[in-house]
Amino acid sequence: MSVVLIGMPGCGKSTVGRHLAKHLGWSFVDADVEIERDLGHTIREHFDRFGEVSFRDVEQRVLAQLLDRGDPLVLATGGGAVLREANREAMRGSGHVVIYLCAALEELVRRLRQDVSRPLLQGVDPALRLRELFRVRDPLYRETAGMVLETGRSTVSQLVAQLSGRLAPAGGVGGSYTPAHDSQHAQAPGTGEGTHRPG
Repeated sequence: MSVVLIGMPGCGKSTVGRHLAKHLGWSFVDADVEIERDLGHTIREHFDRFGEVSFRDVEQRVLAQLLDRGDPLVLATGGGAVLREANREAMRGSGHVVIYLCAALEELVRRLRQDVSRPLLQGVDPALRLRELFRVRDPLYRETAGMVLETGRSTVSQLVAQLSGRLAPAGGVGGSYTPAHDSQHAQAPGTGEGTHRPG
């Protein structure tokens, strides 16, 4: 079984996914990092040079490869991965549990207002752009996901504990989770780590 995390940019997919994978003893894969490795340059550079459609083509191909790996993994997807029906169908495929990490718009705006790495949020009012993205994507996230987890202002530790408990009956994984008392676990999820995300 693989766990696929979907949701808006800034909702904490990479941060939560990394800690959840560590807890489960599984591999963690950030789809955007893999896409940049495939491209040989940053996602933002690709947007600037070739546009969003070209990026979505690459994203679809890389996601298909990752979802077909066969080994248990936690996969953090890009915020727009659900826009293509082929991606949604692949994520809902056999052996995958899709979880929508849902954060309030106000919280996303707070986290991303100063983020210059996300192409879709550049040159616009972040609050207005995030509201429009949410309007289009929220129904797709809910259509695709088997579980919805409201993140609120929960810490990473709290979110991993909730996911662990909900995954156990879903597929015999998860078990108890004891939060680690360090600054990395105590921080709120949200911002991307080390990649130029599309948004």
